[in-house]
Amino acid sequence: MFRRPVLQVFHQFVRHESEVATSLVLERSLNRVQLLGRVGQDPVMRQVEGKNPVTIFSLATNEMWRSGESEAYQMGDVSQKTTWHRISVFRPGLRDVAYQYVKKGSRIYVEGKVDYGEYTDKNNVRRQATTIIADNIIFLSDQTKEKA
Repeated sequence: MFRRPVLQVFHQFVRHESEVATSLVLERSLNRVQLLGRVGQDPVMRQVEGKNPVTIFSLATNEMWRSGESEAYQMGDVSQKTTWHRISVFRPGLRDVAYQYVKKGSRIYVEGKVDYGEYTDKNNVRRQATTIIADNIIFLSDQTKEKA
């Protein structure tokens, strides 16, 4: 006679706890970037006092398209848009390899994540910056330079 109410209370408690537990489960998300382009400047290594050094360089990616009525016959003008990306490398091994081997004009593939941050410039103006935090870099052969 006493067992029934105790079990009912126990089941209600367990059900309530499981509902709370599922509401605390965090959703998965993804912040992933893949870029293939050419390096715009030789990398620089910077270090702010008390922080780890970082290798920074720019990477250009190009988007090309044809304007005109019939793309099947390759009629129309070719348009191109270049987008510049700021790449930051914090990982110790990769940071040093990037600083040593990434060169202006090199064709590379970068994997990483997008980071939005703020900094204060030398005129004491607060600025926003978008950076790609690289966690993998693949050096690609440059066929145009190999033929020369």
